[in-house]
Amino acid sequence: MAQKVPVKASTQDHLSIEDIRDALTILKSGGAALVMRTTAVNFGLLSEEEQDATIYTYAALLNSLTFPVQIVIRSKKTDISSYAKLIDEAYTKQPSPDLKAQIAHYKQFVVATVQQNEVLDKQFYLIIPFSPLEAGFRGIKQTKGVLPAANILEIAKPALATRRDHVIKQLSRLGIKAFQLTTQQLIELYFDIYNPASVNLQKVGLEAGSYTTPIVQ
Repeated sequence: MAQKVPVKASTQDHLSIEDIRDALTILKSGGAALVMRTTAVNFGLLSEEEQDATIYTYAALLNSLTFPVQIVIRSKKTDISSYAKLIDEAYTKQPSPDLKAQIAHYKQFVVATVQQNEVLDKQFYLIIPFSPLEAGFRGIKQTKGVLPAANILEIAKPALATRRDHVIKQLSRLGIKAFQLTTQQLIELYFDIYNPASVNLQKVGLEAGSYTTPIVQ
């Protein structure tokens, strides 16, 4: 009786991401998506008149859209390792013993605050998708003879660039700044999402082959 060969499957086979090129996410469905990171407005700190103006401006933004968008708010535990390193550098360079003691007490306070309380960092993203149906062809399947990624980019890039510029202009009226994520930033974002435990232990490269940890574990 022939021995059964174990089936090996990767989590990446079940993800909707096909590739990342030219600052765009190419999807297995044949579409693409543009990801922007935005700042935020503290609505609660605005006066009543400013809140009304913000609501009307946001309504105008929504009414101006002729394409779908997705708003993503991502919360993650704050990583203070880089900030703690800056404090250590300031401590080393400080010649005054009294100021050194103050810096040491400040670092202890910051570390204790983060350890005792769950300090979250909120990141805001806006995703603009491009459907393959907009180009007049059906979704791409993983078979031979399909439309290559280069052709997808050729069709999707100008359409998404126009939508991006429109959204950035409308967001600026709300006092919100937005910028498109680069290819490197997209790779780091997806790697962070799917590998939260190892993202701080490995520097993410541009090429998938350079990872010492799988893109998705």
